[in-house]
Amino acid sequence: MWDPSTYLRYGDERSRPFHDLLARVPAERPRAVVDLGCGPGTLTATLADRWPGSRISGLDSSAEMIDRARALTRAEPISFTVGDVRAWRPEPDLDVLICNAVLQWVPGHRELLTRWAAELPAGAWLACQVPGNFDAPSHRALREVAARPRWAATVAPLLRAAPVADPVGYAALLTEAGCAVDAWETTYLHLLPATGADHPVLAWMEGTALRPVRAALDAGDWSDFRAELGAALTESYPVRQGRVYFPFRRIFVVARTGARAEENP
Repeated sequence: MWDPSTYLRYGDERSRPFHDLLARVPAERPRAVVDLGCGPGTLTATLADRWPGSRISGLDSSAEMIDRARALTRAEPISFTVGDVRAWRPEPDLDVLICNAVLQWVPGHRELLTRWAAELPAGAWLACQVPGNFDAPSHRALREVAARPRWAATVAPLLRAAPVADPVGYAALLTEAGCAVDAWETTYLHLLPATGADHPVLAWMEGTALRPVRAALDAGDWSDFRAELGAALTESYPVRQGRVYFPFRRIFVVARTGARAEENP
């Protein structure tokens, strides 16, 4: 279960890659725009400001997230639907497909990208972003705690070592699919205030990476696990000047379908 309030604790930091991704999509008047894995809809809502008159829709597997999205007040209508990105198929007039911080959760998503590139109309834009921080101290600490005897059987199998490719991998995949591709990576440095009882990186991870762990543990075990992880994160990310310096690598790819590979999108 996704908790929209927990996810939005660091809304400004989480939204920046979305806007950086969309800055590389030069579509002017798309007929339809879809945001796959739209979450609570706050970023999807900005698409109606960017492309007024386009048909905007969002899809997410979490009913809780979609309920939050449907509660947004918007001048421009946006449709939000509960659904699985693996089963989703594009309509013939879809000109922009956005998939922001979603595919790391989807096994086999490379095949999914290839299928989308084939099914989208020629000249459509496919824009994706995934976190590339699975070898960061935060995730190494998570795997180290999960491997301890108390948690090895329950938590360790839930963790994913390297579920995403690098920019070269995605660029090669979509170039082979007949797209013109722009791929890059960025490491953001988030300065997280250390104002609460919990380590701020622990609070960040509760919104995403720790979600399946929380679902697998009862209240007592969860309290103990997060305490152990919090101690490990304190060593990896010390508090300095009242804040934690949290580097976060992200991987981006923007592809235009049906274009020659040597074209720059």
